[in-house]
Amino acid sequence: MHAPHRARTDALVAGGAGALSAGLALFGGRPPDALGWLLLGASAVALGWRRRAPVLVVAAMVPLLALYHGLDNDHTATMPQTWIALYTVAVTGRPLRTLLTGIAVMAVMMTVVLGISTHSGLELLRISGWVVAVLFCGVDVRIYRQYVASVLERAERAERTREEEARRRVAEERLRIARDLHDLLAHSITLIGVQTSVASHILTVDPDRLDRKAIAASLDDIAGTCREARAELRTTLQVLRDTGNAGRDDADGPLPGLAALPGLVRAAEAAGAHVDLRVHQPGGRLAPATGAAAYRIVQEALTNAVRHAGTGVRVGVVVEPAPGALRVTVTDDGTGPVDDGSAPGFGIVGMRERARSTGGTLDAGPRPGGGFEVSALLPVQKQESETLA
Repeated sequence: MHAPHRARTDALVAGGAGALSAGLALFGGRPPDALGWLLLGASAVALGWRRRAPVLVVAAMVPLLALYHGLDNDHTATMPQTWIALYTVAVTGRPLRTLLTGIAVMAVMMTVVLGISTHSGLELLRISGWVVAVLFCGVDVRIYRQYVASVLERAERAERTREEEARRRVAEERLRIARDLHDLLAHSITLIGVQTSVASHILTVDPDRLDRKAIAASLDDIAGTCREARAELRTTLQVLRDTGNAGRDDADGPLPGLAALPGLVRAAEAAGAHVDLRVHQPGGRLAPATGAAAYRIVQEALTNAVRHAGTGVRVGVVVEPAPGALRVTVTDDGTGPVDDGSAPGFGIVGMRERARSTGGTLDAGPRPGGGFEVSALLPVQKQESETLA
């Protein structure tokens, strides 16, 4: 009904039906007279409007064809346009409308032809079997088109749902990152306040016993805390966009870090996994946000390993320093996420967001020798010349 160039197509269909019916009339043994040819041609021309008003086209063809048959012309010549018109009604309307239209058309035709002769009526009755077949074909095509449309609609709706769910999960992960960042900044600002108070106390309370080394150490700690908080804020703001107002109302707490990884291992082993944890602390001070990112990545990777591989899976967790970065690798001997036709999970999406929050990268996929691997590279060094974005 919405095909392009439908007027031109219907005109070609009408012309083809008219030519076919003319051929049947010529070689049917009883060619029609001039009025018969006019009625036959008019019934074919009516097909040019079959998709605009299929029922009206059939209603217009009924008196034309009834008069044609009433003149005792060749009864098979009208079959092409009759089939096409009835097929259009069947494929564009409800089955009840199709049934009533077919009964009405056949009743009129049989009444007219039986009024002429019983032999002609029996001939038309024999031909009417094809009309019933055409009607059933139109109903079947309509049902099939509705089925295909419903399948496509469900697929599009499922795709939209997956995209919306992915956006929601990303927003939730970013909101959690924002809360972690809030904890970091609150800790840093509190620490700066305490260190500033210590320096102020030394300078004002007992100036005669001024400890320059203590003041210098306090100011150095303040400068280091500022640089660390500035770097964390700069990298995280590059990831956080519009996170919306939705989120969980869980209580804020301290940032988890590498020291909390044994707790994750114990939880995974309680679920039936066998975990080999190797943690090599990088030299120097590790930024809290980097430690939190490593913790969250290991947490999600262990969850996925237990979920998809089941009990008995062997998991290796390695956290080690790399040049200017912290490398986190989680491998297992399971199958990884299984594509069973259901909606895919969003754990890998969340892990990538967590890695991006520190300016790092994350790769996840099947291992060549079997199993699944998650590998993240999280930068731990920032240049002091960086400014807040």
